[in-house]
Amino acid sequence: MGDRIAFVLGGGGLLGAHEVGMLQALLEAGIRPDLVIGTSIGAVNGAMLAADPTLDQVEQMRELWSAMGRADVFGGSIVAGIKTLARSRTHVYGNGRLRELLTDALPVDRIEDLQLSFECVAASIDRARAHYFDRGPLVDAVLASAAVPGLLPPVEIDGEHYLDGGLVASIPLDRAIARGATDVYVLQVGRVEQPLRTPSTPWEVALVAFEISRRHRFHEALAAAPDDVRVSVLPTGAPKDFDDLRQYRDLGDAGELITQSYEASRAFLSGLGEGP
Repeated sequence: MGDRIAFVLGGGGLLGAHEVGMLQALLEAGIRPDLVIGTSIGAVNGAMLAADPTLDQVEQMRELWSAMGRADVFGGSIVAGIKTLARSRTHVYGNGRLRELLTDALPVDRIEDLQLSFECVAASIDRARAHYFDRGPLVDAVLASAAVPGLLPPVEIDGEHYLDGGLVASIPLDRAIARGATDVYVLQVGRVEQPLRTPSTPWEVALVAFEISRRHRFHEALAAAPDDVRVSVLPTGAPKDFDDLRQYRDLGDAGELITQSYEASRAFLSGLGEGP
């Protein structure tokens, strides 16, 4: 069997728009995956690609991303969010709006009916470990993978409760390698491109601590990748001022992020000798 190509799509909230530009660059270069693995917003983008791995689908994803903002993903205003938090005491938004978006955008009900092999990861609360969904109801699995702690509610599937996959595998490179991938393209939102700075406020302490935890597993997996596995981390082309909080507030111009990552990834792939 020839090379087994995998696309690994990391988490990053509304900054997941970057991954759409990367997908465009990859498909234009004639690179189509055998396996798609996603975390959080990467699970959303990955499921849409796995349903229809074509440039037409990527264009639809571009249009969808360009038309939506925080309210479209999370649903409701900040005031409504405060009311939801007061009622639930665990999360600011419900996941009903995201469920509607996914149901409208995905043409199949079950993971095994997608055109490409697809998995998404969520964090099991009950077992305190990563759980990879590779079969079963598609929308439920993606919602579980994207259940951002504090923003969205945990998702219950078959009696087990799940939170965002970024808690256990922000960029699940090791899963792709374990599944036999020999050529892995990592699609990310800019986080791993940025150097960490020593925190200067209590809030920054929490962000930096979580960021170290998130990056650690990816860097360990990257260092441990076998010599016969090629890993290509696609660039976003974004300025070196990553704002981790931006992924949860109004996105602004998603089209600009898509174009940035498309141009940077196209140049990167050309440097690898891959391109139209």
